[in-house]
Amino acid sequence: MKSYVISRLMQLVPILIGITFLTFGMMQFTADDAVDIMYEQAGSVSEEVKAAKRAELGLDQPFLVQYGRWLAGVASGDMGRSYLSGKRVFEAFADKLPATVELMVVSILLTIFVATPLGILAAVYQNRWLDYVIRTFSFVGNSLPNFFVALLLIYFLALRLGLLPIMGRPGDWHSVVLPALTLTIAMGAKYTRQIRAVMLEELEKPYVMGARARGVREYTILTKSVLRSTLIVIITLLALSMGSLLGGTAIVETIFMWDGVGKMAVDAILTRDYPLIQAYVVWMSIIYVCVNLVADLAYHYLDPRVRSCGGES
Repeated sequence: MKSYVISRLMQLVPILIGITFLTFGMMQFTADDAVDIMYEQAGSVSEEVKAAKRAELGLDQPFLVQYGRWLAGVASGDMGRSYLSGKRVFEAFADKLPATVELMVVSILLTIFVATPLGILAAVYQNRWLDYVIRTFSFVGNSLPNFFVALLLIYFLALRLGLLPIMGRPGDWHSVVLPALTLTIAMGAKYTRQIRAVMLEELEKPYVMGARARGVREYTILTKSVLRSTLIVIITLLALSMGSLLGGTAIVETIFMWDGVGKMAVDAILTRDYPLIQAYVVWMSIIYVCVNLVADLAYHYLDPRVRSCGGES
């Protein structure tokens, strides 16, 4: 197991280098750079002033030199400074991360509490009116884009009913409800459909029919056997959701002005703040590798078949 974990972590190195190299390269093809954006509101600024600023930031150097300097800085623990604020990138990132973590935790908890019972009920009452209702709502929820759901929730819950604030303030539970609900509707719909499908597949297996023939109660079959097998799918979905949520859901955070990592990335892209963009890319890559690793380890624990195939216990 230890060698497996180390090998998976070592895979992160070439992945990070490849992704950051491509990202760095794509940013070089933009029409404007950070200096143009920086002096956009300053009116008429001479090209000599802009050239001096580019030399100060190192933007006048060749692409490979810029990337090599940035990569060497990352290897030594220095991700540079923001072009606009002058703040260290790691500090700026660390300031935004707690808000994103708060939104992620609330969204995932809401999704689990909503989707798990709905998926189980839809499978148990297959092709009955309750199943049709749940499937209809899950289909609608999965079809609606996040920005449209956000606008609907703002209109009905904030503007018409005045129940919740529109602007998000991390640390205030009233403010986290609307963005968390927006994310929960889409994720919950996907979770519900997946859990229902896996539950139906498990309920048709011979061990379930054998347990029923022996007189085992339906509740015991569901909780002790079927639901345990369903956990594999739930963990997979959780891993994917945690990766995207920790990376910051840019659209939702921007709509609700939630001061998290996603909004920071959008602002950095608009202002061509390359160090912040690169930090975001590195963060996303690390998240997906580590979260998928945790999911694989959970498979080893929950599913004996995975352990036997891997030759490890």
